[in-house]
Amino acid sequence: MTEPCFDVAHLAHVELLTDKFEESLNFFVNVYGLTESGRDETSAYLRAFDDYEYHSLKLTRSDTTGVGHVAYRASSPEALERRVKVIEEMGCGIGWVDGDMGHGRAYRFTDPDGHVFELYYDTNKYIAPPEEKPALKNIAQRFHGRGVGVRRLDHLNLLATDVEAIRDFMRQALGSRVTEQIVLDSGTLAGCWFTVNNKTYDIAYTKDMTGVKGRFHHVTYAVDQREEILRAADIFLENGVFIETGPHKHAVQGTFFLYVWEPAGNRVEVANAGARLILAPDWETVTWTETDRKKGQAWGLKTIESFHTHGTPPVEGGAH
Repeated sequence: MTEPCFDVAHLAHVELLTDKFEESLNFFVNVYGLTESGRDETSAYLRAFDDYEYHSLKLTRSDTTGVGHVAYRASSPEALERRVKVIEEMGCGIGWVDGDMGHGRAYRFTDPDGHVFELYYDTNKYIAPPEEKPALKNIAQRFHGRGVGVRRLDHLNLLATDVEAIRDFMRQALGSRVTEQIVLDSGTLAGCWFTVNNKTYDIAYTKDMTGVKGRFHHVTYAVDQREEILRAADIFLENGVFIETGPHKHAVQGTFFLYVWEPAGNRVEVANAGARLILAPDWETVTWTETDRKKGQAWGLKTIESFHTHGTPPVEGGAH
């Protein structure tokens, strides 16, 4: 491509698998602060108060953990067809599905590491019941103040055995731009941050050192202020949620972060990205070196070891 492609509007939802469904659902609703929009035989459909769609997290009963699929919404019906044509030509398509409770038909495909994605346009926008109706017309739901009370889905991080293959794939399949990356002294691409719009990133991929494909690192919802993340830390503490690292500030992308593990072991983040946007149409990818990363996070906090080893599903007999 010779110029930015905006056929894809935004990251829409993430399907998370859990082998402790009731415990995970309680965490996401009562501690994290999502709202349940609906439920079917296997899944609960959840959203943050400023997500306009029916759901941004699909929580699915499973005998394992990790990510089920990742969904993006196209910019128009025509844009969806354009992307599907490109993806089919790339040879990574799965095919059309009817869609679930939250949206219309979707086209499914896989990335080079085996993660399942889908693209759709037709969606079911959230209609708040009377008790959730906001005072202002420009948000979907009133702020309820339950648990952390996250505002919106922000991004997710997937693990991959070959991040370079992912970089090329995301550019071609979705028209994503690479905003920041990590390149090791060996020349290996260890991490890549992508966006399809003017957000700093909507998805990141980092290298899976176990060599196992298709694993999940974390999903992130945003709050308005850093102070809310400090409050979230206390809420997690009071509810017995394992806090892995933070609160602190990332060097890469500059987000203020807090990482926890939900009851099934999937990593979940609360983050505040500040006012950063990528407005420059000719943005040049920021490259972080191995030396840069060994300095730790923005204010010197060393990256915790489990951040490099823990992913879901866990690897039997190896790093988790």
